[in-house]
Amino acid sequence: MLGAGAFGTALAIQLSRRGAPAFLWGRDATAMATMQESRENPRYLRGCAFPAGLMATADLAAAIAECGDVLIATPSPSLRETCTRLAPLLRPEQGVACAAKGLEPGSGLFAHEVITEVLGTGRDIAIISGPTFAKELGIGLPTAVTVAANNPAFAERMAVALHGDGFRAYTSDDMTGVEIGGATKNVLAIAVGIADGLGLGANTRAAMITRGLNEMARLANKLGAKPDTLMGLSGLGDLVLTCTDDQSRNRRYGIQLGRGASSEQAQASIEGVVEGVRAAPEVLRLAHRLGVQLPLLEMAAAVIAGKVSAVEAVQRLGDRPLRAEMD
Repeated sequence: MLGAGAFGTALAIQLSRRGAPAFLWGRDATAMATMQESRENPRYLRGCAFPAGLMATADLAAAIAECGDVLIATPSPSLRETCTRLAPLLRPEQGVACAAKGLEPGSGLFAHEVITEVLGTGRDIAIISGPTFAKELGIGLPTAVTVAANNPAFAERMAVALHGDGFRAYTSDDMTGVEIGGATKNVLAIAVGIADGLGLGANTRAAMITRGLNEMARLANKLGAKPDTLMGLSGLGDLVLTCTDDQSRNRRYGIQLGRGASSEQAQASIEGVVEGVRAAPEVLRLAHRLGVQLPLLEMAAAVIAGKVSAVEAVQRLGDRPLRAEMD
């Protein structure tokens, strides 16, 4: 497991919980030594004990030499750098799975595209995504994800490694479709949070989640993804989770915007990275390139950037022309 943040740590715990020895790698040697000694990640996932078979290390070469497949859970802006460090260490038979969500800043590439660019086209690649809060996964509450891969055998292998003890892993061959949910859901959670911060009620929240799913589906159609994928765990499931529970930093950030805070003030009130802030411009660039209209995402991005107030953004959404629901 490359990436010792909250989600990477939780996934490493789950892999080890299933009985297989596992390595959790992070760049900070002092932090990794502390984890190895204390048998938990005190900064990002306090209270979630490491199983006996989980080893924390800052020695990337040693970990890759000892492990089978590799799972990356670094933030999406760090994915290319991580893959570049990984490339000379990998053996041909080692597959690479990725749980990072979002588009690469600047290029707008999906994670599987970045991995392919750096590691080549002959490598087994998988994307793992779904409605997962790290703390709940870390303490062993029931959780489900989708594992999408370019090789069905690799998807199956990764699913088997994760599946069990209340954790369910489903397989797919639609990597693009699975990634669309992760790339957009944080921005949509900010939009829903804005509406809740304005006190617009449950009707508005439900309508915005539904229309957000429609925007995901428009992107999926343009990119050749399977429509059914967006109705699954990585699409609808992750969207509902992120938009409705206050464990979501993106939702809490949006609520602060709706209550009148600036983007800087809202971010300062949230401990940790608000992924939707950096994802918004990348998603919009992709949408503009494809000629897809995403009104909710546009609204959220405009408020994040300080171009309009939360009240004005919601008013503009309400003033949009009448249209058929599925257009």
